[in-house]
Amino acid sequence: MGGMVVRGSVSSIKALWETRICRIHEEEQSRKAPRDRFRSRLSVSVWEDRVVLAQLKQKLMTVDGRLVLRIEQEDWKSLPDCLIQLSQVQEWQIHRTGLQKIPHFISSFQNLLVLDLSRNGVTEVPKQIGKLTQLRELLLSYNRVQCIPEELGCCESLERLELAMNRDLNHLPHQLKNLRQLQHLDLSMNNFTSFPNCVVDLPALEWLDMGGNHLQHLPEDIHRMKKLHALWLQRNRLEKLPENISKMTRLETLVLSSNCLTDIPPLMEDMSNLRFVNFRDNPLTRTVTLTVEEPEAENDEDAREMFGLEFMHSYIWEARKRLTTLNGHCATNIVPSGGEMCHN
Repeated sequence: MGGMVVRGSVSSIKALWETRICRIHEEEQSRKAPRDRFRSRLSVSVWEDRVVLAQLKQKLMTVDGRLVLRIEQEDWKSLPDCLIQLSQVQEWQIHRTGLQKIPHFISSFQNLLVLDLSRNGVTEVPKQIGKLTQLRELLLSYNRVQCIPEELGCCESLERLELAMNRDLNHLPHQLKNLRQLQHLDLSMNNFTSFPNCVVDLPALEWLDMGGNHLQHLPEDIHRMKKLHALWLQRNRLEKLPENISKMTRLETLVLSSNCLTDIPPLMEDMSNLRFVNFRDNPLTRTVTLTVEEPEAENDEDAREMFGLEFMHSYIWEARKRLTTLNGHCATNIVPSGGEMCHN
């Protein structure tokens, strides 16, 4: 009887021990499963990164001694983190990909000279863009950018900035006046209602396009842009030109078509470097008829340019002649008592 008790006790202890061992094993398996799943996901992620990186490397090419990343008409709504491994790239050319966002790790591309993301769906420019002190060209035309970060003013080497056709863009931060090397600025086809103050303060600016906005006035100190030689202001709502525009002595091209101008400042006739001007489709108060000989085919472009310039000078001459006639008329109608009888 005592032996049976011992055997029963041993069996119970053995069963209890086996149950405990199984429970411990299950707990270990339970703890191990998430780690295994994480390792599995990590393995897949690493593998995917390697595949994507291999694809990106196929997009690399050397152009004029520069290492260029060129992606055209492919679906890349976002750029992968693994791209940072190609930080030696000097130029991005990414067009028509649907890209919606410039990655924050853009600041790691310290060798970047050109960032061309035209014709995508970019909605914002990260402040990290200001870390690219070697950047010379930033091309973001035909996107959906609504605002420009003040940090862009830290891109001290920037020479070309294109922001055309972003529709809702209507303001530039004043810090952009620090772009002392900027020569080319395209702000056309946006929503500007006033001329950005920072633009007047750009000392090296040579080419400016603000056509297709909603400008009603130009700044009185517009002549401070001393190096400007091309100014495009077509399709705005300008009603008058500031007299100081005549002090823009280096200006060669001035496009003012499709505005609301009613007059041309007489002093503009002193703009000796002006080679092309266009006042078409403005409600000017005077009508000037020019006789232009039929141009030869090879000189057709020159003839059109001369037509605009000749029109301007003829308009100013007609206005001056009209003023002289009116003054003479007034002078002949002064009565002996000193009272004027001039009525216009």
